[in-house]
Amino acid sequence: RATATMGEAPEPSPQAPLAVLSKVELRVSCKHLLDRDTLNKSDPCVLLLMQSQGQWMEVDRSEVIKSNLNPVFAKIFTVDYYFEEVQKLRFEVYDSHGHAGVGTHDDDFLGGMECTVGQIVAQKRVTKPLFLKYGKFAGKSTITVISEEISGNNGYVELTFRAKKLDDKDLFSKSDPFLEIYRIDDDRSEQLVYRTEVVKNNLSPIWEPFKVSLNSLCSCEEKRKLRVRKGDGDPHPCPGGTCTLASPRPRMGGDGGGAGCSLGGSLWKIHRVYSFLDYIMGGCQIHFTVAIDFTASNGDPRNSCSLHYINPYQPNEYLKALVAVGEICQDYDSDKKFSALGFGARIPPKYEVSHDFAINFNPDNDECEGIQGVVESYQSCLPKIQLYGPTNVAPIISKVARVAADEERTKEASQYFILLILTDGVVTDMADTREAIVRASYLPMSIIIVGVGNADFTDMQILDGDDGILRSPKGEPVLRDIVQFVPFREFKNASPTALAKCVLAEVPKQVVEYYSYKAFPPRCPQPETPDSNLSSPQ
Repeated sequence: RATATMGEAPEPSPQAPLAVLSKVELRVSCKHLLDRDTLNKSDPCVLLLMQSQGQWMEVDRSEVIKSNLNPVFAKIFTVDYYFEEVQKLRFEVYDSHGHAGVGTHDDDFLGGMECTVGQIVAQKRVTKPLFLKYGKFAGKSTITVISEEISGNNGYVELTFRAKKLDDKDLFSKSDPFLEIYRIDDDRSEQLVYRTEVVKNNLSPIWEPFKVSLNSLCSCEEKRKLRVRKGDGDPHPCPGGTCTLASPRPRMGGDGGGAGCSLGGSLWKIHRVYSFLDYIMGGCQIHFTVAIDFTASNGDPRNSCSLHYINPYQPNEYLKALVAVGEICQDYDSDKKFSALGFGARIPPKYEVSHDFAINFNPDNDECEGIQGVVESYQSCLPKIQLYGPTNVAPIISKVARVAADEERTKEASQYFILLILTDGVVTDMADTREAIVRASYLPMSIIIVGVGNADFTDMQILDGDDGILRSPKGEPVLRDIVQFVPFREFKNASPTALAKCVLAEVPKQVVEYYSYKAFPPRCPQPETPDSNLSSPQ
């Protein structure tokens, strides 16, 4: 129940920080399920499992739908969503026989599908085949999962009201009118949302502009009916007129045969406050670029003490950081192609020092197929280059910024860029790097810097604006805090997922801040596209 006292309204906070946690609703349906029953069709039920510490744990289950091979389940699964985690889900469909619990040996397994929460929200609607054990197709069976964010705040409305030629209710003076706005709920009950101030002794009043959250005013539904009533202390108040945000011009009915009044001067301005998932579900892609430090301070890659040493049994810190962050970002890039760059090395054929070369040595296309493609390009390039120096990262930041600037000119929330820089020491070109970061803060990009090895990274903290505002050498501040720096050694004894959670936790807020600053709304959701990277359950 939303209420407001006279002259008051819930104060919106469009600049409030994005909550770390979002909740997502998942709706499930199936088609062409296998028919396991002899006398009638299967009675399907869906179990939702989530992986926790390597174990599959049941989260919830749907109702059983009798004798149906194409069920649409009424059960809505609710899951917590974290951008910075790989949240693995498994949907299992069973033919329930009713006399035992679903999932026991008495039930027939009709198929399963594995994916991540990130994959579902990035595509919004996912349709995939069901698999039996050992990766065998369950005939032509498919499962469809549709996602929707549970949003508690989608913006606010700024309203201005004026009236003309009100009926005069007072005997010795003119009326003292005020307005009340009610939300009409689904059960037709009316909830008071806002009451204006009283305008004394005036038959053509103009009330002060005010703000009301969309959630309070209309449950974020612009077509929900509202009732606007005029009051002036009369024991027989005006019944009021109805309107919606789509047609905001109610006419007040008069009482006792009066002429009534028109709110002809009413103005409504909707201010949307979008969430990270609004942009992702609207089709915004996240393009991931990794930049790797190949300076001589890393040590000879052929030596087991080198930070670039390739141990067949244990990935080095560069690979651990690359895979941990890349595995998160890949769910939000439909083509699964990632730019992989190197800096600080002498490269063939002339062995001149380069600070922004493609590690696949293709100057026309620096993208690799999937995270595994980046790993393979990294491993294959090491024997071909000479580690050198210095540690200059400004060229790569500027290179990604140029691509982001091209994207900005589309004036759409279609692509956001994340640059992961892996380095073993403090950057040499600190002034140029600060300048490049300030320029990049105006573009759709974020920068993550992971310090590899045991160097003293104290001077790198200046790039991370957590302790103060980063400024260019000329004193210009960043528009947004877009840099996150962490030393890898702080996570050496933790799982790689802990590193990813730390460095990616701020990205959703940075995405929202940028598009809010540019006033770019989410795009319309894109049509579903097949994704062969969704794995079959084993």
